[in-house]
Amino acid sequence: MKNNKKKSFFLGKFSAADTAREDPFVIKEGDFKYGQLKDSAYYTDWTEHSFISDSLGKEVVGRTFNVKKLAWLKIIIAVFILILVGRTAWLQLIRGSHYAGLAESNRLRIENIEPKRGIIYDRHGQALVRNTANFVVSLRPIDLPKDELERDRLLRYVSSIIDGLAPKLTNEASDFISDGPSFQLMQEALSKIRLRSLEAYQPVFIADNIVYDQALRLILERDFLPGVIIDTKIRREYPATVSGPDGSSSELSSLAHVLGYTGKISEEALLRLGGQYSLIDYVGKTGLEYFWEKELKGVNGRKNIEVDALGRRKKIVSEIAPVAGYNLQLSLDLELQHQAEIITKAWLEKTKTGRAAVIILDPNNGQVLALVSLPAYNNNLFARGVSQVDYDKFLNDKDRPLFNRAISGELPSGSTIKPVVAAAALQEKVISENTSFLSNGGLYIGQWFFPDWKAGGHGTTDVRKALAESVNTFFYYIGGGYQDFSGLGVDRLVKYMRLFGLGEKTGIDLNGESAGFVPSQVWKEETKDEAWYIGDTYHIAIGQGDIITTPLQVANFTAAVANGGRLYQPTLVSALLSEDNQVSRTIIPKIIRQDFIDAYNLQVVREGMRQTVTAGSARSLSVLPVAVAGKTGTAQWSSKNANHAWFTGFAPYENPELTITVVVEEGGEGSSIAVPIAREILAWYFRDRVSPSNPQP
Repeated sequence: MKNNKKKSFFLGKFSAADTAREDPFVIKEGDFKYGQLKDSAYYTDWTEHSFISDSLGKEVVGRTFNVKKLAWLKIIIAVFILILVGRTAWLQLIRGSHYAGLAESNRLRIENIEPKRGIIYDRHGQALVRNTANFVVSLRPIDLPKDELERDRLLRYVSSIIDGLAPKLTNEASDFISDGPSFQLMQEALSKIRLRSLEAYQPVFIADNIVYDQALRLILERDFLPGVIIDTKIRREYPATVSGPDGSSSELSSLAHVLGYTGKISEEALLRLGGQYSLIDYVGKTGLEYFWEKELKGVNGRKNIEVDALGRRKKIVSEIAPVAGYNLQLSLDLELQHQAEIITKAWLEKTKTGRAAVIILDPNNGQVLALVSLPAYNNNLFARGVSQVDYDKFLNDKDRPLFNRAISGELPSGSTIKPVVAAAALQEKVISENTSFLSNGGLYIGQWFFPDWKAGGHGTTDVRKALAESVNTFFYYIGGGYQDFSGLGVDRLVKYMRLFGLGEKTGIDLNGESAGFVPSQVWKEETKDEAWYIGDTYHIAIGQGDIITTPLQVANFTAAVANGGRLYQPTLVSALLSEDNQVSRTIIPKIIRQDFIDAYNLQVVREGMRQTVTAGSARSLSVLPVAVAGKTGTAQWSSKNANHAWFTGFAPYENPELTITVVVEEGGEGSSIAVPIAREILAWYFRDRVSPSNPQP
């Protein structure tokens, strides 16, 4: 047989001549260190394995390799084993708990049990909200069919039910195809989620406010709808009418700004509120619903549910009951709120104006008795999910009904600020109660004239008369000075305005409150790049110029004057109640500041405000059955539009029970519209009202 070097295997006999050849496939005789037969064993460095006869005369079969290749093979195998061991360690040791949790979640699902949301009551125990069922559909992506066509068919079928398009019989409906809005919404929601990610285990909101028949059908068929979840959530309803003593009812919309409404949680709110919430929950969006969200919410319960491979429920493994949210007892008097609203609406209609606010406080503790902002809106529209068409109507309304002007409206205060300026001048001893100035129509500073509202002036005027008749000249003197008389000056004016709460939020338990603004020399120089002039001081001393206030701030500093110098933080909630309406926590009135004005100085100011009613600009209030003190205001803000009309006051004069502030935007003179509104509200409260018979909860 010829020797063929290209073959791996060979067969043949050896002879001496053969072994003498220089052939790498021939085993040579003689001394050699490797490739040598010894004790019937063969050692080689250039063959991988072979079979050799113990006699050269026997046939030999063999296979040859380069042994250097063996070392690389070992390295490759070792690397492969290391990778395998490393990956196993990573999965079991580092990520073991993670994947164990995922595996367990294929068997057990944790579902939150929504607690009962707290009810809101007025001060006499009348419920202002109620809870109703809200059926919500969501999808759990991980449980949806993996086959794309099957998943598409499932979503179309569910969409046909939600959109009210499916036939009544299930076997007919299974062949129904829908491309309705719900189907498009599902597709869009799922397109943002990786179906194999952790995110896929979280429910994805699809639709809410499902009508009862459609919700019932989804509940009955959910075992055949993998990945489809139908939950019962709480939806708030806000009564739009109030019953009168005679059994009649009338619309009450101004509570919308107080109560607010609930809606589907946003991603921002989910991050802010923490772990008690999920993406299919509902939270307070505005008003008390927003501010007291955590107290109203309660504590979630929890169910551990065993599910099969398709995500269908098999049984409840364990359950923790939820804890109901607190009920809120308000200081708000629903009947007073109602009367303030209907009286103000009537005057707005009569005068062809559209925007107003009324705030009534208890000056002895800062509690809000009524808070009206007009125009208002129906918060049930938002609780159910407002349509884009309706929302656009609100946005395009020039009177801005969604805006709570009682706490957020920023307006020049007009003369309602004069009690603050008078108290500051008395406290700083710029004047005494007997100091008088001659009012002859106004003051000249160079070429500039600063007028009184009354042509020819008011004659000799002291502080009480200045408040009663709203004499501008007197406040020019004490605010900015004139000739050789030194007034407070801008710095002290700013100081006392801030002491009375202007230029900062009051801290009321509603969201969206504005801080107003008190100008200063530094602000004007930095913002307008202008020097501060004496005219600027004169303007803020009478509530004009760059100073702006909210109606709530005016009501609050009026309460401080009425009660002898205690500036309270206004509040609407007086107590937190348990589910059975037992008091769990009383909200203690908080004093922001006190004793910053001497009691006698405030008494002088109150006497001037009382004189406003007996002999000044609010004389129409003298017909009331109780003594009232107050201050009118007419705030100029535009050369083209009418002035804002103000009134602020308190009653009874000797022992104040309430503070009332009224502002009608572009209403003209305060005495012509704001005072009549206040008069009718006070007349109802002190004369016409039947004492509430409902006990407090």
